[in-house]
Amino acid sequence: MADTFPAALIEEHEGKARTVFRQLALSDLPDHDVLVEVQYSALNYKDGLALSGNRNKVARSLPMVGGIDLAGTVVESRSPLWKAGDPVVLNGFGLSEAHWGGFTRFQRVKAEWLVRLPEAFTPLQAMAIGTAGYTAALCVDALERWGHARPGTGQVLVTGAAGGVGSVAVSLLARRGYHVTASTGRPDTHDYLRGLGASAFIDRASLQGPVRPLQRETWAGAVDSVGSTTLANVLAQMEYGAAAAACGLAGGMDLPGTVLPHILRSVALLGVDSVMAPMAKRLSAWQRLANDLDPAHLAAMTTVEPMSNLLALAEAILAGQVRGRVVIDVAR
Repeated sequence: MADTFPAALIEEHEGKARTVFRQLALSDLPDHDVLVEVQYSALNYKDGLALSGNRNKVARSLPMVGGIDLAGTVVESRSPLWKAGDPVVLNGFGLSEAHWGGFTRFQRVKAEWLVRLPEAFTPLQAMAIGTAGYTAALCVDALERWGHARPGTGQVLVTGAAGGVGSVAVSLLARRGYHVTASTGRPDTHDYLRGLGASAFIDRASLQGPVRPLQRETWAGAVDSVGSTTLANVLAQMEYGAAAAACGLAGGMDLPGTVLPHILRSVALLGVDSVMAPMAKRLSAWQRLANDLDPAHLAAMTTVEPMSNLLALAEAILAGQVRGRVVIDVAR
């Protein structure tokens, strides 16, 4: 085991947050009960916010090792839940917000945060899924629990379809037999999304205009990672009794709509949280991914980048220039 190892550290400099690469030692890590050798992490929208000047104050205390995801192998454990050699994955639970995260070669974490890496996935594949894909699975679980949308009938809308959440949601829904409409502002991604299972497309601009409280009933279900005006328009277009699973706010934190879709059409807005989701929901989501995510689709949406490229990648994901999923090789 190396005496020191690199980590992406968000720290305060002259009153502003900046991200630098530092060499850490094991003694620098938090005093949690499981030491994990991290093999891969992942790039998510929240990571972009944290690394690029800590926008929206994602990292609530500094210094902070970034990265809301990690996959690797247990090195040491003071908990009976885990032993050395166990393959594990961790999503959320405040990593890169309140607790040091996955952009590092080693990290100490709490035992109850970890999920055993499903046999269906390698650590690289688990981070190709990452929080974005795991959140997409939570959204599909939520829609199926609600029960209005049915495979083979109606259209299920996915907003931000070419992004991480959207890409996995398209693949999972298509694999289950749903007719998937992808909303994207990038026509050059249509072939990519068609390959994941999308059968129709709409320009995201059509969901960004003025919000009329009730619009034509169009969607049997929806997965939304955009929020704001986009989500308000989606809700106004839902079928009677349908539901939208909302998990993101790339378009903003506001919701400039009305209660009319909810009280006149019984439309449900299903909030989906991935950070503090209880273990039962996490395990269900990972089981869905193991059962329904096509490995070829996962490969098609994945690129692997060295940790040294993180700063440029963070700016790119905030600018909407990242397609699919980016895995971060923390050893490079």
